[in-house]
Amino acid sequence: MITKAIIPVAGWGTRRLPITKIIEKSMLPVGNRPLVDYSVQELISAGVKDIYMVISNVEPCQVQEFYRDNLALNEYLVARGKSDRLALAKTLPDDVTIHYTVQDPSGKYGTAVPIAMVVEEYKIDEPVLVFMGDDFIWNPDGESAAEALIKASDGKESAILGVEIPRENVEKYGVLEVVDGKLTQVVEKPSVAEAPSNLINVSKYVMTPDLLQKIVKYVNDHDFGPAEQEFMVTDPIDEYIRDGGVMRVASTVGEYLDGGSVEGWLHANNVVCG
Repeated sequence: MITKAIIPVAGWGTRRLPITKIIEKSMLPVGNRPLVDYSVQELISAGVKDIYMVISNVEPCQVQEFYRDNLALNEYLVARGKSDRLALAKTLPDDVTIHYTVQDPSGKYGTAVPIAMVVEEYKIDEPVLVFMGDDFIWNPDGESAAEALIKASDGKESAILGVEIPRENVEKYGVLEVVDGKLTQVVEKPSVAEAPSNLINVSKYVMTPDLLQKIVKYVNDHDFGPAEQEFMVTDPIDEYIRDGGVMRVASTVGEYLDGGSVEGWLHANNVVCG
């Protein structure tokens, strides 16, 4: 059983300025909940007990405030005869813990960095789920993305979630090349003619300890400058596969909702609230 998950939520969310000047991107509301909470609640429902969030070094941190008990609010609700709303104000079950790691935005940058930071800080040596904090899969009446990934990995192998999109849209994404249910490589932003499939990478994974150590080594062994390249997690994943590692491909019938752009965020609200 997989009981740990990593969620990177650091960064300025520059694509969503000016609103992200005062609201963290992962805290932008979709319906009555922040973006990141859709992933958090999904992971909890799949059995996760320890969530490792990588946050920016900005105070106060809105993510921390959201998942912290608000005693003043609780007292107010009781005093005003609104005790029935206490459950809504409690955003984290008692048996789930969120651990916070602070990432300096002026340091190394890219999707591999927060994962490596958590693995090193907490000495993680077991399979973990890795979800990004600004998107989610909407499938309220069926199997969640976390459940699909856990099933595909069987707790023994790494896994990646593939989301099917119209082939004419693949040029915007990392596209999965799949053979016998296993990932062979991620092809970044291919042309329609060169795309190996219409399954895209939405950065939702199960990562085994050997893959996690590949990511740590990749981050520690390179020193890319801001003008060179990001520390993309797909680089150590490709190396892991070339070295004989197995990454199963999980699928979902849910809808991928992305709050990283205004259009995506508005669509997510329409889907969830519609």
